Amino acid sequence: MSFSDPDAVARYAQGPIRQVPGFQGMQQMARLLLAERVPDDGHVLVLGAGGGLELKAFADAQPGWRFTGVDPSAEMLKLATTTLGPLASRAALVEGYIDDAPPGPFDGAICLLTLHFLPAEQRLHTLAEVRRRLAPGAPFIVAHHSVDDATDKRERWLSRYAAFAVASGVPATSMVSAAAAINARLPLLSPAQDEALLDEAGFVDIELFYAGFTFRGWVMRNPG
Repeated sequence: MSFSDPDAVARYAQGPIRQVPGFQGMQQMARLLLAERVPDDGHVLVLGAGGGLELKAFADAQPGWRFTGVDPSAEMLKLATTTLGPLASRAALVEGYIDDAPPGPFDGAICLLTLHFLPAEQRLHTLAEVRRRLAPGAPFIVAHHSVDDATDKRERWLSRYAAFAVASGVPATSMVSAAAAINARLPLLSPAQDEALLDEAGFVDIELFYAGFTFRGWVMRNPG
């Protein structure tokens, strides 16, 4: 992908819209939930910020917020800068993982479509390190694949996820392969397992705010 090519950036941005049910609505809900507790001049940690889709959506809607975006891919962070355009001055981008993020404290944090790539032990570490960087009472929002661990149910819901993407314009052959790869390679957790990890990491007031086929999203806060 050429990150100087607006058409290439536009094609990248269409991916989540076509594959994640209600993606833009989920982003808007996440931003509104953050805004309940993040002040107008708040500093928000965005984990898995590559591409910059949520960075731009939030920066557009909240002109006083500053952001620190963390992602392991230098190329995706380059794309995030392109996506942000003139808003890029409000976002400090860090190549790496949660351990590479500044200590904060941040007024809020978000992690969209990222945690499903991490096995449970690494996911718990990531969640705990996010919480350690949050101010007391600060909100945290996550959304990612989270699907029943019974084999037949998982396969059924992944087929529905694929059908949604195909209905949204993604080639059927691509989605059959994608659904099979997700089932075989991603360390997916069930919603109950996800909530247990959020609780173990020390978050409180954990509430489901979004569900779309194989995706779930939760809002919670750091105690204090």
